[in-house]
Amino acid sequence: MDWPHDPDGEQGSEGMRKYDMRIIADKVDEDEDFPMIRDEFVEEHGDDPIRVNYETVVPMREIFEYVEPEEFETILDMHKAVGDAMRAGDFWDYHPKGADPEKKPA
Repeated sequence: MDWPHDPDGEQGSEGMRKYDMRIIADKVDEDEDFPMIRDEFVEEHGDDPIRVNYETVVPMREIFEYVEPEEFETILDMHKAVGDAMRAGDFWDYHPKGADPEKKPA
């Protein structure tokens, strides 16, 4: 894909040192950007590359297709919604202890 900036450059994973939620969180200012409207955030950053693991990069809008709330009051609300979206979209390889890695959570 033709990314608006290098997925592993300074605006991305910084040489694969940052992943998913950290890259997304770096795009906001906790004091100035909240409350935040989801669709406005996606409009501004949707094409930005998000490295989700050592081999996968997706546009941020793909993750936000699974984000439920339309507005976030705080950065913590955004983190929770993005975490839920990453699980729902099967972006994460991590499976909690005892979970069947072959079966998506309901």
